[in-house]
Amino acid sequence: MSAAPSASASATPKTAGPCARPVGAAPATKITQVSVGSAVKGYGGEGDTEALPMAISAAPNGGSWLAWLGTDGKVHLGRLGCDDKLVGTPTSFTGIDLQDVQADATGGVLLLTRKGDCHTGPLCGGESSPCNQMVMVRFDNAGKTVWERQVTNLTSARGGYDDGARFVWWYQHHGRLATDGTNFAAYFGVAITVQNGSCVDIHEGDRMQVVSKSGALLSGHNSFEVGCSHAWTSRIVWDPRAKKFAMVCATDNDCRIAQPNPYRTVAAGTCDGSLFGGDLVLAKSSGYWTAWSQGGTVRLSHFSGSSAADKTIKTSAGSQHPHLVTYGAGKMLLTWQSGSTMKAQVYNSGTGAATGKQFTIAAKDHNYQAFKPYADGSAAYPAAGSTSTSIKIARVLPS
Repeated sequence: MSAAPSASASATPKTAGPCARPVGAAPATKITQVSVGSAVKGYGGEGDTEALPMAISAAPNGGSWLAWLGTDGKVHLGRLGCDDKLVGTPTSFTGIDLQDVQADATGGVLLLTRKGDCHTGPLCGGESSPCNQMVMVRFDNAGKTVWERQVTNLTSARGGYDDGARFVWWYQHHGRLATDGTNFAAYFGVAITVQNGSCVDIHEGDRMQVVSKSGALLSGHNSFEVGCSHAWTSRIVWDPRAKKFAMVCATDNDCRIAQPNPYRTVAAGTCDGSLFGGDLVLAKSSGYWTAWSQGGTVRLSHFSGSSAADKTIKTSAGSQHPHLVTYGAGKMLLTWQSGSTMKAQVYNSGTGAATGKQFTIAAKDHNYQAFKPYADGSAAYPAAGSTSTSIKIARVLPS
């Protein structure tokens, strides 16, 4: 008589989501190289004024939308299937810089910059630089444009060097997108023009604007003309529990990680050139966790509402530019550069306690790119490929 199969041998492997991604007892990584058929902007100096090469967003069907900045003056967009490989032919859009991509059931939105006009000024000091617009581009599931909406405020009558202009200059202008399921919010660095006698001064801060599903610019929704100033690493998330967009910035206004408009301190820092924000995610039950770095040491701070952080954890991660992303139910994933690869650690999004061991992700980090969460509990990151015409998708599978 043959032996009965063991329970472990006969059990069906656990999977999650429409892509049936395997769920492991511990995080496992999957690296997929995607040939995109055109040259991708390199990582360059990775400063906060440098162009961002690529961005990714989860689609409801378990796949993704992948955007990348080409060397041809265009932003390219391709759809990825469950295997993280291209489906169909990529499309492209006129764009100087890529900022982010956010998907939904009928397509998604790109956030990118386009050429604008400065007009004459004159500047009170400093050298002139091109004046550009920040633009949302709504695309459908074929990757085709549905509408476009500027979220800066340049017009034919108002150039970047005119009083009251809010535009993209050489100052840092990195931005992120979030959606409440209907509307899209863009939070980004912005140049601020102020009349000073017979000339204009140009300051730097950040701006949040919300656009409806039909492409109309909306008031309210926690949007604002200028929030933090000076500002960098502007981060945003939609909180369905509080029904609001929540944001944090790093700012040299009292040298801190803060919520904008009005300023509310999350965590105190020091203006020594080593203060950087990471990312912002929902905490397990209420409030938020944000990753940030001071002096090359990564911290996780939890805060709620308008209050300052009620818990700050100094991690063992050594980096100026941490990344934080929701990783399934009740967990979050912290990642950071480690040589030519990335290190990662899972944390409990309720208590902030580390879970399991650190592990390695075999992909090259970028200071300002983002991991994105997926409904199946995985997370994915777009990284430089092994050739100039490829991109690696680094996926941490559910656990």
